[in-house]
Amino acid sequence: MGGNAVTNETTYGVQLLPAGTGSLARGLPPCPVGTLFALGDRGGISVSPTARLDVVFGRNEPEVHVCVGEGDRAVSRRHGVISHDGHRWSVRNTGRVPIRMPGSHLLLSGHEEPLAVAYTPLFIRSGHGPEHLLEVRVAGAPRLDADAVREDDSTSVTPGWRLTDIERLVLVVLGQRYLRHEAFPQPLSWTQVAEDLAELRPREGWRPKRAEHIVSAVRRRLVEHDVPGLTRDEVGEPIGNAINHNLIVELLLSTTLVPPDLRLLAPLDSAC
Repeated sequence: MGGNAVTNETTYGVQLLPAGTGSLARGLPPCPVGTLFALGDRGGISVSPTARLDVVFGRNEPEVHVCVGEGDRAVSRRHGVISHDGHRWSVRNTGRVPIRMPGSHLLLSGHEEPLAVAYTPLFIRSGHGPEHLLEVRVAGAPRLDADAVREDDSTSVTPGWRLTDIERLVLVVLGQRYLRHEAFPQPLSWTQVAEDLAELRPREGWRPKRAEHIVSAVRRRLVEHDVPGLTRDEVGEPIGNAINHNLIVELLLSTTLVPPDLRLLAPLDSAC
């Protein structure tokens, strides 16, 4: 992380997040309402709205608070700024290529968008290189009802389901459009899943049926724990993508899968 960007790590309301900090999708530590968290591969920062600090992100680590896309010249040295105007946080694209926001909305160079009090993954990609993720989350009010679930809760969330490494890989490939927060996402077909897996692991003999069997085993485990919407009897005919869609949604809501899991697909992105 750039030491020049934050001259005093103990500045009131500002805290550096070390590399290896867990995904912001899984919750936040206790913090004041409106606190901004921004996290990249190499760490990040949390900033109180009263700290009056503009958070800079980009590929040139010494010049930014959060390093994103280090070594990728498609990402500008200072690609964007997140600032607080006294009422809300906003992100401004100061780089050359667009920043993709949830719903496949593109934030073009020179443009600015307000950030919701929620988890917001931001993606930077030139179209020919890898896609780089910046996780952003603005803390909301702490949860009062223990049974309520709100997007902006600042309490920590524990991932709900355990997956083996191979199960996680297959499910990330299957649900990559959801993890990228694309507009109206759908699961990949089994043929597409097998093709991606064969490119990622060419020596393992991937076929559509193998990928389907691995996902079916995960689905059966969740059915045993009374997760709804994962059987033919519940969904009815025609099934289409409904069962896989419901499975992916459950894994996202339980934060079993989070956008940083897209790093498992990095070789595919690099080949684009």
